[in-house]
Amino acid sequence: MRKRSGRQERSKKLELAQSETMKAGTDVHNSKEEAEEPKAKDKRLMSLFGVADLKNDATSFSVPTEAIGLYNIGQSCCLNSLLQVFLMNIHFTGILRRIMIPRHAAQMKRNVPYQMLLLLEEMQRGKQKAVFPTAFAHCLSAYRVKLFVQHDAAQLFLTLWNVIKMQMGKPELVEELSDLYTICVQEHLACQKCSFETKRNSSMLTLPLPVLDSSSHKLRTLEDCLQYFFHPEELTDHNMCFCEQCGRKTPFLQSMKLVHLPKTLTIHLKRFCFEKSAYINKLSHYLPFPQDLDFSAVLTEDQCQADDNEKAAWQYELFAVVAHSGSTSYGHYCAYIRSLTERKWYCFNDSEVCQVSWDDVKCTYGHSNLYW
Repeated sequence: MRKRSGRQERSKKLELAQSETMKAGTDVHNSKEEAEEPKAKDKRLMSLFGVADLKNDATSFSVPTEAIGLYNIGQSCCLNSLLQVFLMNIHFTGILRRIMIPRHAAQMKRNVPYQMLLLLEEMQRGKQKAVFPTAFAHCLSAYRVKLFVQHDAAQLFLTLWNVIKMQMGKPELVEELSDLYTICVQEHLACQKCSFETKRNSSMLTLPLPVLDSSSHKLRTLEDCLQYFFHPEELTDHNMCFCEQCGRKTPFLQSMKLVHLPKTLTIHLKRFCFEKSAYINKLSHYLPFPQDLDFSAVLTEDQCQADDNEKAAWQYELFAVVAHSGSTSYGHYCAYIRSLTERKWYCFNDSEVCQVSWDDVKCTYGHSNLYW
């Protein structure tokens, strides 16, 4: 993170994925979802953390019978939004339903996957427009996820993911979660004096994309952010690295190549950044993203370390946007999610759920004159 006038770091240091992924669906509509799922098989799912202009009037849209809201129980809008993204994803709930059920009541209260499954079942009953995620929130409090605290969606996503992986119980389910969300890259460091090069394979849970370049210029599209993230960077001056062959610190060229993308890809637009004064600033400029994205068409051959079969699967369609409105001091989260069964977009704003159009989703592109 960092500030509008300051220089935003590219954050090419990899955030290691120490957890697994999630997919959603419902017991009540399980047979319907399985019948509809082939429609989405040609393209993978993409979730995105952005910023939003919450102008939608819930009274002007229809509400799907299976879409249930979550009551805000103490600044829990961020948690509610992430839960909706997880539980509307049929791939995650397919894994969630196969978890090992804790044997004792005390273990049940502290087991996050089990509490998430109970919440899903309560939402699927569909007898009310929204449910209280109180038991789930109390379960998370044991892992330092507190209520009445302003959470960052990207950080909370990582926290939830790690706890779920840790408590999943069955090794085969942990492996499925990893396959579902883990991004694989290869880091390259090359000495500019002797051409000595090191390579390292790494994994990530999200792609943390900067929205400013190294000169603090605004990147204009999601594709620009991706190309910049994978663009080689020169490490000079105080960023020089020690070269084993030269025996001293020398300039290096750091680059990253994409090796593998998962079935569900999570992209984090880094809208929050630090100024030199440690003040957190929000970057709200307009930055559009597409409904469909072909990674092999965005990145160059030098930015990929994958064969043709792997790259042929890099076709994505947007599934969800977790959006923040407001400033760094205060704000509100909601989630725009496309139903995988109905192929329609909905806005999940805590206990209020309404159908929206793609034009409504595009309000999350941002606006420089507003705190969206």
